[in-house]
Amino acid sequence: MSIEVGSKLQGKVTGITNFGAFVELPGGSTGLVHISEVADNYVKDINEFLKVGEEVTVKVVNVEKDGKIGLSIRKAKDRPEGSERPARPSRPSPSGRPPRPQGGGRGPQGGNRGPRTNSRPAPSFEDKMSRFLKDSEERLSTIKRQTESKRGGRGARRG
Repeated sequence: MSIEVGSKLQGKVTGITNFGAFVELPGGSTGLVHISEVADNYVKDINEFLKVGEEVTVKVVNVEKDGKIGLSIRKAKDRPEGSERPARPSRPSPSGRPPRPQGGGRGPQGGNRGPRTNSRPAPSFEDKMSRFLKDSEERLSTIKRQTESKRGGRGARRG
């Protein structure tokens, strides 16, 4: 029996490790169910979900050239279409403004906010660097003054 990606099969758990479970498939081949593919929720100890000798339904996720078979118990469960993950409930924002549209990130529609409303052009890289340098020097001098005052002024050492 050839094992194809996407097919659901019955198998028997033959071994359990800290990273997953080995499942013997029809035809004598063995595949691995990674610990992340055992259940929909977080699995800390795989022994709470599976036992050696247990019959399980698995879905073939991938078959590598060297013969390794990747399996999933989680994806083998029958679910109605569109229920992969429940939609996040919208909640009012603390500022009272309407919530941002979902989808985030900067994509073809995400990052362009339209023309700028202020009349100043965006600062150049050199302007940003000079401002950073100025702020940095101010902070360093403030820190230096504070440490000198704690030592007794002008870098004098107590003896």
